[in-house]
Amino acid sequence: MLIDTSVCIGCKGCQVACKEWWNLAATPTTQIGTYENPLDLNANTLTRIRFNEYESNGKVRWLFLKWGCMHCTDAACVDVCPTAALKKNSLGFVSLERELCNGCGYCSQACPFNIPRMDTSDALTGAAKATKCTFCQDRVSNELTPACVKTCPATALSFNDRDKVLATAKSRVEDLKKLGYAEARVYGETELGGLGRVYVLTAPAAAYGLPEKPEYPALAGLWQNVVQPFGYVATGLVAAGLAINWFATRRAHLGDVETVK
Repeated sequence: MLIDTSVCIGCKGCQVACKEWWNLAATPTTQIGTYENPLDLNANTLTRIRFNEYESNGKVRWLFLKWGCMHCTDAACVDVCPTAALKKNSLGFVSLERELCNGCGYCSQACPFNIPRMDTSDALTGAAKATKCTFCQDRVSNELTPACVKTCPATALSFNDRDKVLATAKSRVEDLKKLGYAEARVYGETELGGLGRVYVLTAPAAAYGLPEKPEYPALAGLWQNVVQPFGYVATGLVAAGLAINWFATRRAHLGDVETVK
């Protein structure tokens, strides 16, 4: 997905389209002096528009940013998920199968962008489920564009093959620099192996609230390379122990039967 922040008008049409497609409830928000609504991602808000004031050369302008799952190539959330509820799809996005989620919250803790949220709306059981943008995995898998892209009135959003997205983004940056936006740049080409969301920015990443150099968490690598394999080994040893115990008990029982005879 290409997100051209230079033409985004902050209308929040993408937010509405997302909620409509996924039948998500509204999030009541108290006005605290900001145009942002709601104030953060949550189980019923998978994407939202950030409003950032940016001062440069004595002038202040808005920087709008569509915020949500970045669909990283090096996806820490996928690596730490113990139930494979999160997967890298062949089309490039990170899919989510909520029925497989056990509510552990590891994905929320591992994400460099702090994106996945836990849905604890089930008051009866208290069971949590991870929630996040999936690029409308049901639509994309059927050769449709995500709902947010379909509805964007300013054409700030587009969806295409990654190489075409990057080519368009780089061309747009060159055009912006000619128009005087000296800080224009592409964000998402190399970060964390390449992001599924590629941004055209007109200011430093930090001005949008984006990390300049997002890092793959060391604990995610530890989980993938040490803890998870050890868990499989431990499970195997427990299973083997139970099998040996069953055979030993059965043998003893048969011996007792022979003695009685």
